[in-house]
Amino acid sequence: MSVRVCAGTELLDLGTALRSVYLDAFGAPPWHEGEAEADAFTARLVANVGRPGFVAAVAAEDGRLTGFATAWTTPAPFPTDRSYGQATAALGSERTRAWLCGALEIDELALRPAAQGTGLGARLLDAVTRDCPEGRAWLLTSQRSARALSFYRHLGWHQATHPTPDGGGLIVFLGPRHPARHLTVQPL
Repeated sequence: MSVRVCAGTELLDLGTALRSVYLDAFGAPPWHEGEAEADAFTARLVANVGRPGFVAAVAAEDGRLTGFATAWTTPAPFPTDRSYGQATAALGSERTRAWLCGALEIDELALRPAAQGTGLGARLLDAVTRDCPEGRAWLLTSQRSARALSFYRHLGWHQATHPTPDGGGLIVFLGPRHPARHLTVQPL
């Protein structure tokens, strides 16, 4: 499988294929994303490619898209829409500002089920984080996905927040080279 970094305009040209990968990756449990969520992802992508520091990588095999990753620089002040409030509540304002603002935020990492467990996810993450300044990369993922949590830990990402008691919250991970990675308490 080939992995390549691509520009925002090129990524938008792959919209239908990206949507298909998104549905394949997130349609099953624990995500349960459907057509409406895939449409929302496609709509967000148009705005996201214009974000400062936007970077994307795609993977293909025999001309068929098998996975992708998108990322951008988290702005300051820290956003309050989407799931950002949960990150701030878990980390506190000071750590959120110091650890996440100005860092590379991995927004999506999606693989078709047949490509999972092949090392492709690690290659996509590496492609989008390779040049991030000072190794400052981070992401959010659902604590409902034991597979995702295990995957990020296996790659050396550091869990920076505790799971919520109800099991429905999000977990912040700091990249393996993030300067604050040693300030997290492991394991959680």
